[in-house]
Amino acid sequence: MANHSVCRRRFLRAGAVLGTGAWLMTAGRGQDRPGSSEKDPVTPEAQQAIDNGLHFLAHECQGEDGSYSDTRTGFGNVAITGLAGLALMAGGHQPGRGSYGDAVARAAAWIVERGERNQPVGYLNNADAVLSHGGMYQHGFGALFLAELLGMIPTPELAVRVRNILEKAIDLTIRAQNRQGGWRYEPRPNQADVSVTVAQLMALRAARNAGLYVPKSVVDKCVEYIQACQRPDGGFCYILGQGFAGSAFARSAAAIVGLFSAGIYEGRVIDRGMQYLLQFRPGVRHPIRDVRPEHYYYGQYYAALAMWTAGGKYWSEWFPAIRDELIQKSRAAPRGIWSDYHGSAYATAMACIILQLPNNYLPIMQK
Repeated sequence: MANHSVCRRRFLRAGAVLGTGAWLMTAGRGQDRPGSSEKDPVTPEAQQAIDNGLHFLAHECQGEDGSYSDTRTGFGNVAITGLAGLALMAGGHQPGRGSYGDAVARAAAWIVERGERNQPVGYLNNADAVLSHGGMYQHGFGALFLAELLGMIPTPELAVRVRNILEKAIDLTIRAQNRQGGWRYEPRPNQADVSVTVAQLMALRAARNAGLYVPKSVVDKCVEYIQACQRPDGGFCYILGQGFAGSAFARSAAAIVGLFSAGIYEGRVIDRGMQYLLQFRPGVRHPIRDVRPEHYYYGQYYAALAMWTAGGKYWSEWFPAIRDELIQKSRAAPRGIWSDYHGSAYATAMACIILQLPNNYLPIMQK
């Protein structure tokens, strides 16, 4: 079983590289990171948890319309749908390729349809969900998914629709940036916070990688905003000018990934931020490790991306710890499916993305 899983990943990785050309590039700092070595970090137990999770996402919790829901509202959620699509893609599944390619295509079609129906056109938000919170969160993760998918869609009609709505989505993002350089919950240049800002920045990076135009000035201003939110302890506050609220793990992990997405890989801000994150390594008891349950998967998603990009000891020490913690959570959960405040689709998508980073299929952190 272990040898079969390793061989399958290597086969799919080679096929993805040959099949998608320039779209797929090595993530992070280079080829020599732990995870691409002969000793596969995706253990048989981890692969079994991944297989269970992907089957759940593809066959048990996707709506008939292609969406994935936030259990608090019961409505399809663009962000969760995008994350579920990314989780499936991280396993080598894409439209026309892989066992779950159809689920990816259906998720993309639903998100595109939302963008086509919403006002303004291109706003990737579930406008029908009265209880939905943070429309620009949905917009950012939805645009990230579509940008990652662009160029991989064999159906010409859907491919044209994805590109058209993604162009409008990125234009909306650019126009919604506020004077400080960030974004907040609504698609207007009003307030800003670190978390929503990073969601937009990752989408902008993915869109640029996919060939769309993103003004350098937009990214530069965004970097200024994120850096200005860093606190003396190396972590990041939520809103610029509200440093009294202090640092927190989840948003600090997101901030570092945002800077990496902008091409900022070194410097004092990065060094201090990474040292702050290391205090929260899974399995380490420390008074500062105060990861709030409702932010657990969000924080671990960004932390894993940060460690993957940093490489070296950051990655080699962090990944086994979070891998084992996620496996334990899977064992303790009904049917081995992760769940949290936002529901099983969200938690399972986040966990599967983290566990499949060594596959190196997603270019979201390419350098």
